[in-house]
Amino acid sequence: MLWLVPSVLAALVALGLSLLYMGSILDPNGNLHRLPVAVVNADTGAPLPGQQQNLGAQVTGAVVAASPAGSVEWRQVGRAEAQDRLASGKVYGVLVIPEDFTASVGALTTSGATSRPTITVLTNPGVGSLGSSLASQINQNAAHQASLTIGKQLAATGADATTRLLLADPVAVVVQVGHPIGRHSGLGLSAFYYTLLLVLAGFIGGNLVHNGVDTALGYADSEIGPWHTRRPTVPIDRTRTLVLKMVMTAGISVLTTSMVMVACVVVLGMDASHIPLLWIFSYCACLAVGLGVQAINAAFGSIGQLVSMFVFIALALPSSGATIPLEATPAFYRFLGAFEPMRQLSAGVRAILYFDARADAGLTRAWIMIAVGFAAALAFGFAMTRYYDRKGLKRLTPQPVEAPPAEA
Repeated sequence: MLWLVPSVLAALVALGLSLLYMGSILDPNGNLHRLPVAVVNADTGAPLPGQQQNLGAQVTGAVVAASPAGSVEWRQVGRAEAQDRLASGKVYGVLVIPEDFTASVGALTTSGATSRPTITVLTNPGVGSLGSSLASQINQNAAHQASLTIGKQLAATGADATTRLLLADPVAVVVQVGHPIGRHSGLGLSAFYYTLLLVLAGFIGGNLVHNGVDTALGYADSEIGPWHTRRPTVPIDRTRTLVLKMVMTAGISVLTTSMVMVACVVVLGMDASHIPLLWIFSYCACLAVGLGVQAINAAFGSIGQLVSMFVFIALALPSSGATIPLEATPAFYRFLGAFEPMRQLSAGVRAILYFDARADAGLTRAWIMIAVGFAAALAFGFAMTRYYDRKGLKRLTPQPVEAPPAEA
């Protein structure tokens, strides 16, 4: 038994972590599911001779039809709405067909051609470098396929061999940043790492408080190097112990949150706006994680730290959608992302850092989920401790202070 229990637990944890983390990243393109990408058809030109639609409408229809079913969610919008969706993180990129597209393409077979037709691909680095890159690749491939199709149509009009060679790929694809973010934003990854710091601060701080209180109350030994102490056990029930731990967590979270912001914003110069809002949000996020840790530890005892590690870190990281979009992960991670805390917190941090603290960029949902997390931690933690107390399930039999030896 000395070998069996730790061996089985260690093996299961290693297996579970490997499946969780590697399963979320191995095939983003193969797991694409409704990745939101916008397409803007601003083309106002008349249809070319013998055609019923202008080229902008043809390209838009072909782009939407060519995508594998369910992989990309194309949203046909105007230019202003596309920019708004970029600024709120609702789309990962935009494909823009300009106003003079049909006219500039039609001029290629005449002497009036003055420039090569263009299609513009707008990226959105605020949604994460990988998500923006996936959308950019999709848009560039779509624009290139449209260019080849248009080239075939133009070559069929009877142009000479030299002109047909020039018309083989007539449309230029221009890539631009649609919604820029700061240079010190880690290419859109600073929101993820900042959120990870908040979760780790809440997780580690909560466990430090849990262990420290148990040691001070005599329910756990203190062992530092060769020094070992055991304090007298204080006769206190589980519910009051949980109250003490949660109050201490709330107080210490003020310090840890401030240190995270000082290190990231002041020392390292991370691009950040709305500093007061960022601090308040960071504190509430850190506290929600800390209270959750205390509730889980109170319910599960010595294995509570392992359980809370899976809840707040192991399951949360691959389902956060901050490094790899959830739309590019298997369905299991999209399911986890609906309630796992890091997904909600990273969306709120991203909204504050990159999207001007817009409510519709994920900030409102983040606040709602923080409130739900508070309520769930308090309800679950106190329900379990009150149940244990009513059943008379004491943690340890209180040990009185040893009396000093009597003098001879």
